[in-house]
Amino acid sequence: SLFKMGLKPGDHFMDIGCGTGKVSIHAATKVKKVSALDIREEAITLGKKAAEDAGITNVEFFHGSASELIPLLPRPDCVFIGGSRELSVVLPLLARRNVRTIVLNAVKLDTIHAAITLMRDLGIFQEAINVQVSHAGRLGTDYMWRPANPVTIIVGGAAGC
Repeated sequence: SLFKMGLKPGDHFMDIGCGTGKVSIHAATKVKKVSALDIREEAITLGKKAAEDAGITNVEFFHGSASELIPLLPRPDCVFIGGSRELSVVLPLLARRNVRTIVLNAVKLDTIHAAITLMRDLGIFQEAINVQVSHAGRLGTDYMWRPANPVTIIVGGAAGC
């Protein structure tokens, strides 16, 4: 997902639904500034601690609704969306701000359909990639593949940016 961002050293990266901050912290090593947003206060607390423990100083955490926070923050160059909350509001907001790259990870079929359809309607859809990962696990004296849930990586953004 981060590879699809095409992160650049001067970028402002926004992580919507940042959870514990793992994506934000990883991106922070490659960009100038990170804005990490989450509606859950406990996620913000965990993210701040993880960033501090990692010695990361260019991440700012924001507690609240993405639809309310996005207009108040500087325009991001690239956005990662880790959750499906408010997609019908968030994606148009990002499209209007001409965000260069938007990457959304989805596991639910309705989220995949909604995100691709909305991005296509907004003229920002670029591609969708379905990723399936399996881990080798024991089966008696042998090993077998134990699949993890597949993830669809949906990529969009402003044309020509």
